Amino acid sequence: MVFFAALLFFVPGLLGIFFPTLGWYIRYGWMVDGDSEPSDAFIFMSRLGGFIAIILGFAVLFSGGSILNFN
Repeated sequence: MVFFAALLFFVPGLLGIFFPTLGWYIRYGWMVDGDSEPSDAFIFMSRLGGFIAIILGFAVLFSGGSILNFN
């Protein structure tokens, strides 16, 4: 159960780091007709959020789930 909870943080975190524009294309890209791209600030915040999610995933994994009250 703890490993699954950690995966819930790792997978979006890795997607945010390696594919930062994916979230923009899923949310806004289909509405835009033409050559529109996400801003540099959006890409930076997506990568920052990915790093934070991975850190939280490691915290959940190494705490044994006590952070999420899985005792």
